[in-house]
Amino acid sequence: MTGCIVGWAHTPFGRLDGETVESLIVKAATGALADAGVQPSDVDEIVLGHFNAGFSAQDFTASLVLQASPDLRFKRALRVENACATGSAAVHQGLKAIAAGSARIVLVVGVEQMTTTPGPEIGRNLLKASYVREEADIEGGFAGIGNPFAQIRKDLGYEFCRNVSDKNPFVAGPLKRTDCSLVSDGAAAVVLADVPTALQLDKAIAFRATAHVSDFLPMSKRDILKFEGCTEAWKRALSDAGITLGDLSLVETHDCFTIAELIEYEAMGLVPEGQGARAVKEGWTQKDGKLPVNPSGGLKAKGHPIGATGVSMHALCSMQLTGTAGDIQVPGANLAGIFNMGGAAVANYVSVLERIK
Repeated sequence: MTGCIVGWAHTPFGRLDGETVESLIVKAATGALADAGVQPSDVDEIVLGHFNAGFSAQDFTASLVLQASPDLRFKRALRVENACATGSAAVHQGLKAIAAGSARIVLVVGVEQMTTTPGPEIGRNLLKASYVREEADIEGGFAGIGNPFAQIRKDLGYEFCRNVSDKNPFVAGPLKRTDCSLVSDGAAAVVLADVPTALQLDKAIAFRATAHVSDFLPMSKRDILKFEGCTEAWKRALSDAGITLGDLSLVETHDCFTIAELIEYEAMGLVPEGQGARAVKEGWTQKDGKLPVNPSGGLKAKGHPIGATGVSMHALCSMQLTGTAGDIQVPGANLAGIFNMGGAAVANYVSVLERIK
């Protein structure tokens, strides 16, 4: 247990007209510091998660976090990127600075602005996270409720989501538009602190365990029906935490596509291989089920601004563990698991969180 989340902030996700990457960063950073009760002058390091890949004309964005306060000037800041797992990469990088003893307090921000980019260009940008030599020409590429921050906040209905229509066309193979995560703008931020510092603040969400596993980028070198990197990351994190999957109160998992979430159920060990749909049919993943999954709505309802997603997962799980998640609260939540992946289970990050204050 090397670090804790002591504050967080979250902008709405969606088409945020009038916002910029800079304004989103500033809002999230300012909000997280205020929530933590930490002065900007006390921050030792800043880590920004920003995929970009052509979405923003402004690159070299780590230093934009300094715009949140003059007192952040001269703080060391860096940007990290690991495809769709960029947000968790930023969180884990901040934890490493604390574990190394080089930082006591770290400000982590995740951001993306995607909706200002034309549709075809969005697809090309996202495909940069696949193995371009072999996969760039695959049609459709990767596949092409109650949460106040979510992009979609209404039930579209089973029949609408199940059937093909003008508003719900096929994107790739059997996947329809409603099977795919959303194109989104948004930001989230968390403040990390070492344990002694965290215990002096108002709240402390400890990392019981973390794991980061990387797998081959080319899908030709792997079984595409298995997320073996996901399996290994969960195995390591649960072992380090000294718990089983069944001990978790909830999981926020990377449901970029419907099929990805079902495969993740199998990879994390919730159901045997090939039985992912069983967890849904038997109600296991509902808010009152044996393992609530994505009470936030997940990427398909909440939205998926690439660099912000992993930070958002950590912020929302912190809300769950402090009983401040509002309409999406899982009653009595005391242990939360997070799985955030980049590419098709290439970069795999798991965090296990628990409240210690």
